[in-house]
Amino acid sequence: MKQLQGYISEKGGISIRSQCDLLGINRSMLYYRPVGETQENLSYMRLMDEHFLDHPTHGVLQMQDFLLLCGFVANHKRVRRLLRLMGIMAIYPKRNLSKLGHSKYIRPYLLKGLKIIRANQVWAIDITYIPMAKGFMYLTAIIDVYSRYIVGWGVSNSLAAENTLDVLKQAIGEHGQPEIVNSDQGSQFTCQLWTEYVGNAKTAISMDSKGRALDNIYIERFWRTVKQDYVYLQPATSGIELYKGLKGFIGYYNNKKPHQGIGRVVPASLYKHVA
Repeated sequence: MKQLQGYISEKGGISIRSQCDLLGINRSMLYYRPVGETQENLSYMRLMDEHFLDHPTHGVLQMQDFLLLCGFVANHKRVRRLLRLMGIMAIYPKRNLSKLGHSKYIRPYLLKGLKIIRANQVWAIDITYIPMAKGFMYLTAIIDVYSRYIVGWGVSNSLAAENTLDVLKQAIGEHGQPEIVNSDQGSQFTCQLWTEYVGNAKTAISMDSKGRALDNIYIERFWRTVKQDYVYLQPATSGIELYKGLKGFIGYYNNKKPHQGIGRVVPASLYKHVA
């Protein structure tokens, strides 16, 4: 539908009504603008996001209890909807954990027992919710597991697979192809768009097992750092401000901040630009 709406033009000799009739779309959809979340809901989302960093196993009911302790009353349906909007899902063991899902696009986890000894051997990619002063956006980031260097990142206002793929394409263009890309089983990765592009790029696809908190731990640690050291302290007032702020922080993270997971050295000192 969005693609068809993109063909509508106010220039030319054909009226908007006629163009909509020719394309078979409802004219009201052309002028529809989705209503954003209320300030109350944004406050709930901000609190739950920070709580989730320390308690990734807490689901809807525990989040509801947490909000109640903070003095806010929200029913479970509301909490569930907001968590889904944020892209947050509690981590906990599920039945038949050793079996792959039914989707034909799910791939096995390839990092178990793998020795990661060089840059561009394994990249990990994920998406996270970013609260702002008013509203929110999503941050996609790719980390080189060996060096903890952020090889690519991008912000968007949706969880569309195209946005995630654009970040990967940009990272490959700047740094070359990785041997393996690891992700979770989110809809952005378990789709034809993702698996076909990565497969054609001759990069192996690895996906976390459901309910495994440690499979993508490297990018999860980066989320904690960027949120606690920047996002929560300096909530952006606009998308442009958020982009500039993240650009500055990620530059600092890559080139100046020592990382405990790699012997307290700076990620850039381990990462070799091979593109």
